[in-house]
Amino acid sequence: MTIRVLLADDQALLRSAFKVLVDSEPDMAVVGEASDGAEAVRLAKAEAADVVLMDIRMPGTDGLAATRMISDDPALSHVRVVMLTTFEVDEYVVQSLRAGASGFLGKGAEPDELLGAIRVAAAGEALLSPTATKGLIARFLAQGDGEDEDTPARSERLDALTGREREVLVQVAGGLSNDEIAERLEVSPLTVKTHVNRAMAKLGARDRAQLVVIAYETGLVRPRGD
Repeated sequence: MTIRVLLADDQALLRSAFKVLVDSEPDMAVVGEASDGAEAVRLAKAEAADVVLMDIRMPGTDGLAATRMISDDPALSHVRVVMLTTFEVDEYVVQSLRAGASGFLGKGAEPDELLGAIRVAAAGEALLSPTATKGLIARFLAQGDGEDEDTPARSERLDALTGREREVLVQVAGGLSNDEIAERLEVSPLTVKTHVNRAMAKLGARDRAQLVVIAYETGLVRPRGD
């Protein structure tokens, strides 16, 4: 199946470069281009996009607001957003994940990284830029609600999970793939996939990236001190 890609960036030259790259792949095609977030949301629905490459900084409705709008629209529940940013190590990392993005990538990424990001997002996996470590994201997540001490209430979200589902969620938050989790827990990858899907359904998570956010926000996983 062809991955339908929407490009959202206010720089026409950059969109053109991305379009040439994406359209050169046999398994993907650009189905639309947007210069601001509002247009990106409209086109995501009109063109039945699978993945949106979304610039964070755009005039009018920015990428973060547009991503929230896509995440909140049941009609767009299948759409995955990959944030593009010039600055990978800043608060945008967490804001992107919390807005509902499947991950983020620096605009300086290699072509193969960008194409790989599209495929990873389309498959429902979490995408973490190589230069932004999981520990960094964990620290940002931990700091994001520093004023909020309502951890017990938030941890109640996990009550619906079985013990095994919690165990799998911890491994997902650690960045492990289904195969790696299966090996560690000595079960089959299919069993892990079932637990992940059930956890996503119970917690209302769109994808694995959202599971990572929930794992840290509820205190199930704590950021490392290093």
